Order: sequence, then structure tokens, then C-alpha cells
Amino acid sequence: MVAADLTVRRASADDLALVVPLFDGYRMFYGKPSDPDGVRRFLAERFALEDSAVFLALSSERAIGFMQLFPSLSSVSMARIEILNDLFVAADARGLGAGKALLLAAKAQGREVGAVRLVLSTAHTNTAAQALYEADGWQHDRDYRTYEFALTT
Repeated sequence: MVAADLTVRRASADDLALVVPLFDGYRMFYGKPSDPDGVRRFLAERFALEDSAVFLALSSERAIGFMQLFPSLSSVSMARIEILNDLFVAADARGLGAGKALLLAAKAQGREVGAVRLVLSTAHTNTAAQALYEADGWQHDRDYRTYEFALTT
């Protein structure tokens, strides 16, 4: 079922009150404790520095999902890429098409800024998100393995 009144738009600092609960829910989904004040500070900094693009999915004027894209560069491609770092839809709004609509907005944003590709990572256990991405045409990377090194504990 797709919500008839579903809209997606780029968020601004004026939308912090709408984005914070979703972002906090996203962090809790990944096992982090609730921290609305920290989330507010983090997002306010992103808006102030304009170093990411945040999009909101709304249904009946209620914020039901968000996505955040960060610009990066590919040395091999010698071009810009966009990292879809965060995508979250409220549990009670899943199945309304917000995830797919946010992915469409990510593609449009990538094309608008001249990116050659979008990249994302999700937890191995997040099979619902994997199904969404694969149904939308995203390809599982079989050529590269991702590693990370923690600089703080």
C-alpha cells in the first residue's frame, strides 16, 4: 500500500523538530541509546555547515522517514559520488512507499550534483532494507570488502 499523500522534500534547519525523532529512532535501531539532544546538535551542525543533504518523507504532514546523503569523491572515477549514509522509516509507516520515495530523491539529488554513483552500507542483518534496495535496482558490491578502524572507543 502506498500513501496517496506521500511527499519527499529536502529538509532545512527549520525542520529539526521533525527530523530529530526519526534520526534518534534510526540510531536506536542500530543499538545506540536515545540521545535527542545529541541528535539535534549533530543535525544542526550538518545544516549549518551544509555538508550533507537531508530529505524528509511526509504523509498527512507527518514526518515518517528521512534520508541523509554525504558528498564524497572517487579517485578511480575521478568524480563525485554520494554516500547514502542514513535512511529510516518509522516502524508504523513502513509499507507506505516512503523508503522507495526517499531512494528516488537520492537518485535525483545525485544527478543534480553530478555524482557518478550512489553508495550505501547496511547491516548484514537488515534484510528488510536489503530487499528494498535490491528491488529498487541497487547492486550488492561483490568486488570490494569494507573495513573500518575505530579511532575512539
